[in-house]
Amino acid sequence: MKKPIRILLTAVLLAGAVWLTHSVKMPVWQQLLVFLVPYLLISYDVLGEAWEGIMDREPFDENLLMCIATIGALLIGFLPGVDTQFPEAVFVMLFFQIGELFEHYAEHRSRDAISHLMEIRPDSARLVADGQTTTVTPDKVAVGDVIEVRPGERIPLDGIITTGSSSLNTVALTGESMPRDVTVGDEALSGCVNISGVLHLRVAKVFSESTASKILQMVEEAGERKSRSETFITRFARVYTPIVVILALLVAIIPPFFHASWAAAFPIWLERALTFLVVSCPCALVMSVPLTFFGGIGGASRQGILIKGSSFIDMLNKVRTVVFDKTGTLTEGQFQVEVIHPEDISADELLHLAAHVEHYSTHPIAIALKEAWKDTCTDCEVSEVKETAGQGLSAMVNGKRVCVGNARMMDAIGATIRPCPHTGTIVHVAIDGQYAGHIVVADKVKADAETAISKLHNVGVTKTVMLTGDHEAVAAHVANSLKVDEYHSGLLPEGKIAEIERLLHKEPREGAVAFVGDGINDAPVLARADVGIAMGALGSDAAIEAADVVLMDDKPSKVAQAITIARHTIAIARQNTIFAIGVKVLVLLLATIGLATMWMAIFADVGVMVLCVLNAMRTLRTTHQAK
Repeated sequence: MKKPIRILLTAVLLAGAVWLTHSVKMPVWQQLLVFLVPYLLISYDVLGEAWEGIMDREPFDENLLMCIATIGALLIGFLPGVDTQFPEAVFVMLFFQIGELFEHYAEHRSRDAISHLMEIRPDSARLVADGQTTTVTPDKVAVGDVIEVRPGERIPLDGIITTGSSSLNTVALTGESMPRDVTVGDEALSGCVNISGVLHLRVAKVFSESTASKILQMVEEAGERKSRSETFITRFARVYTPIVVILALLVAIIPPFFHASWAAAFPIWLERALTFLVVSCPCALVMSVPLTFFGGIGGASRQGILIKGSSFIDMLNKVRTVVFDKTGTLTEGQFQVEVIHPEDISADELLHLAAHVEHYSTHPIAIALKEAWKDTCTDCEVSEVKETAGQGLSAMVNGKRVCVGNARMMDAIGATIRPCPHTGTIVHVAIDGQYAGHIVVADKVKADAETAISKLHNVGVTKTVMLTGDHEAVAAHVANSLKVDEYHSGLLPEGKIAEIERLLHKEPREGAVAFVGDGINDAPVLARADVGIAMGALGSDAAIEAADVVLMDDKPSKVAQAITIARHTIAIARQNTIFAIGVKVLVLLLATIGLATMWMAIFADVGVMVLCVLNAMRTLRTTHQAK
């Protein structure tokens, strides 16, 4: 029988039992039989779990406490001079079950917050082979196969678009509602929804390694990693329960010896011991604290923040220093032309010549120049392309020798360069040995990078640090524009680890250091930091694997939001702990001196548990942004 139906039926039977025993005079043993009907209906599963715990030699849990207290309440009326407590016994178990119903509902809500992610992994894929399209399970598709994704369908595997263009809804991965336009050559990640056109993708990863599968795996593993607070509560309950049972026995047995008649005093102290047992049940802590952390993980996942375990909520709460990698984290990681300074020719002509010389190069600077020059329709003749290591490229363009490179190349051909006030990579151009101007190419700072630093300071982060392999001038420019507290340039991967080690040693004992990165070379640093935060689905697999927290988009401002969610979660866990212990200690003292009734005990146990569970559910409402 379902629990809600049992609760309603028990309430009706209890009301009938109370009416019957007040209307018809009957002996105590007959009253017991009347109340046993609703008692056994509501408690048979609790009695079974308590017995199972005894058989497994792990008896000391909340089920045993409830059974001892309620069975004692049923039997105490048989002692001379003691009023019966049959309704109280049934009410204790009834409210215990109501409290568990609230707890299961709250847990279901928490699981819903995470289980919505299951929708991002489709059950089928359209495989295109030999001109035919067949529907197969995604795990049957191999790397290199072509799949078709129609409008409205979710992409089943990661791949590169070979035909078609469309817009992708990435909300399941990133938490962002703005669609992303894609076309031939772009990457399409599993879990995204194809909005408009038909797409053909060449599969880049097998199903088990796809972005959607990796996300689900991380979320499933998150529940297995308990926080220090959560494991403390579990350990606490195992030690606490036998102590409470022993204390209750002592309360029932020892004080009567100090009375004139042990037999007359024993029923009074037995009643107090039973009340003591009901009050001392640790349900509120055992249920609400793990639920609080679980809800925090679920609420964060709705915002595109995957926290791999509740232990990392603990650590995020302590973060006082946040360290960023520069390229791909605070900046876009893609070079683009910022400024063009021509000499005696037009800016278009200078960019045109540079782009043609760099036409066959795959260097990021060359790609930026080609991207900036969109006019592919030209009758230029390019020949004799030559690369000079450490300097640049030269080529004959329409009969003119054009050199594109750094200052060393200009020195080598005798061209006099002009200084540039802008920060970035300076690409100099010379035509037939004469200086023709320069182009500034720089890595663009992300739109919300400055906001991210500001938000971190607002949430209590005391120091922000930027680490980069770029040279001093570029690092200083980015750090100053974003108002980063500290920066270090020219670092190799081992240099970044050394800086993290230094910051870890400087951090106060109660604080923690978080590192935010996205590249494959960031994986060792992510693993070494107290909290490693990987930037998004577009980050490297190695970085995401090594990280403790994954931001499913490329917004560094989500770091502050992750910290805010963690602190919100920890605050609720602390509220529950203080409230539950405070009420219990108060009622336990009253119970020991005989001032607490069984109804007060019920509130101190089940009432406090319900309030704590309802408070824990607030962790699901983490839609607010970090201010």
